[in-house]
Amino acid sequence: MNDPSFDVYRLTEEHDLLRQAVRQLAEDKIAPRAAEVDATEEFPWDIYAALRKADLHAVHIPAEYGGAGADAIATCIVIEEVARACAASSLIPAVNKLGTTPLLLAGSEELKRQILPRVASGEAMISYALSEREAGSDAAAMRTRAVRDGDSWVLNGTKCWITNAGVSTYYTVMAVTDPTKGPKGISAFVVHADDPGFSVGTKEHKLGIKGSPTHEIHFEDCAIPADRIIGEPGTGFTLALRTLDHTRLTIGAQAVGIAAGALDAARAYVKERQQFGRPVAEFQGVQFMLADMAMHTESARQMVYVGAAKAERGDPDLTFISAAAKCLASDVAMSVTTDAVQLFGGYGYTRDFPVERMMRDAKITQIYEGTNQIQRMVMARQLLK
Repeated sequence: MNDPSFDVYRLTEEHDLLRQAVRQLAEDKIAPRAAEVDATEEFPWDIYAALRKADLHAVHIPAEYGGAGADAIATCIVIEEVARACAASSLIPAVNKLGTTPLLLAGSEELKRQILPRVASGEAMISYALSEREAGSDAAAMRTRAVRDGDSWVLNGTKCWITNAGVSTYYTVMAVTDPTKGPKGISAFVVHADDPGFSVGTKEHKLGIKGSPTHEIHFEDCAIPADRIIGEPGTGFTLALRTLDHTRLTIGAQAVGIAAGALDAARAYVKERQQFGRPVAEFQGVQFMLADMAMHTESARQMVYVGAAKAERGDPDLTFISAAAKCLASDVAMSVTTDAVQLFGGYGYTRDFPVERMMRDAKITQIYEGTNQIQRMVMARQLLK
């Protein structure tokens, strides 16, 4: 059993200590605000400040750029534990990773040093702009254009479903630079919120994750310095797919956190709720539901951690495992939160308890960063190629 292939992943003492620290912060600072954040649909600046003070807002950024240098498993633990209290708040570390991953994978050293330290310090946040109204699952059909003009690139178009738009300073944007080459004519750029021609548009009024603003963003002759291209022209679509191989795991972690929070709430409730003269927890049907909820949540957690270890090592099957982990975990989150609402009975359908919020929040994990139908297509292609 000394063969290293058996060492799929290992949680260290540092991972355990990190979980304890994040859970304590989440219980003290985040959980008490979660219902209000959901009700007001406002970005939780106080939670951002708490995460920033604890250096948990962008833990994945390497130390050479001022970050904590956390590995992929540690990053998933942070997102999971924050999501256990408030899914919307977990998008702070998750989207900072999403926006910076293209830079870490392919950005020039100059561009990395221009942007990553500001995100690492919490001075700035960064969002990711791939989707368009007519280019969601079919991302290669995007129409946003970028044209070289001397020492600048000039962008025109609109992106939609941009998480944390309006609060982010930077945006990693995919745009068509050569429309004759299809996916190979797409390039990646970094746009600053103050760039002329950039604007934040319509805010979406969503079912869940309401404390994380989702907007359209617009580019109208938006000129940016030529050195803000990420990698070589024409490599943007491949870079987007490589990015998602890493960041779908963070959505899996978010989904695990939502499921864990719902399980905790349901377990506590059925111990207290009395029916027919005894706690609901004593009924075998309820016990079977809880057992299944816990079993599926732990299964999803294990797959996310395995995927994170593979991402850290750069294993060749990362594309399959990241799609599988995101798909499984998000399906589990939807199932577990639905069962949690059922276990609460009528009370579960009210805002007096957190499980209805968790159920609404869980749904998006089956949709963004690739719907679960797309994840199954990705997995099948990996199996059959």
